Amino acid sequence: MRDDNVLIALVAVFVPLSFASIGGGTSILAGIQHQAVDVHHWVTSREFVDMFAISRAAPGPGSLLTTLIGWHIAGWAGALIATLALYVPSSLLCYGVAFVWRRHRGKVWHTALEEGLAPVGVGLMMAGVLVIMQLSGGGVLPWLLALGTMALLLRWPKLHPLPLFFMGGVIAVVVRAAVS
Repeated sequence: MRDDNVLIALVAVFVPLSFASIGGGTSILAGIQHQAVDVHHWVTSREFVDMFAISRAAPGPGSLLTTLIGWHIAGWAGALIATLALYVPSSLLCYGVAFVWRRHRGKVWHTALEEGLAPVGVGLMMAGVLVIMQLSGGGVLPWLLALGTMALLLRWPKLHPLPLFFMGGVIAVVVRAAVS
C-alpha cells in the first residue's frame, strides 16, 4: 500500500471510532484491535498488546495506542494522522453537543438519554478489556487478578489503583517464579 493510501486508511478507521468512543478510549479498544490486527493487518496480536501496554504506561490518555499504530505503519505522518483522526472529530462533536446539552438540562429526554448512554459506555469498555485479556495469552492468572481487582474496587471504590497494580505485579511474579 502506498503511503497516501495508508494515511487515508488511518483516517477511514479512526474517524468512525472517534464517534463511537462513548466512555473514552477504552470503549473503542475492541474496534481498534479488530481494525489494526484482523482487518488491515497493520500489527500482529502481540504487537498490539505491546503497544497497548506502552500506551498505558506512558503519561496521557490510553488511546495514544492509535498514535503508536500510526507511527508503526507510517512514521511521523501516520502518528499525526491517526491521532488527529481519533481526537478531532469526537472533540468537535463533544463541543457542539455540550453547547446544546446545557440548554436542555432537566428535561425528561435529556435524563433518559444520559442514563441510557451509561450502560453503552460500560459495555464498550468491557469489550475492550476482554479483547486485551484474550490477546495477552497469559492464561488464567491475568483473569484471576482482574477479577480480584474488580472485587476489591467494588468493595472499596475509593481505593487508589497504584497499590493494586503493585500487588498484581508482585502476585504475577511470585506465581510465575513458583511455576517455573
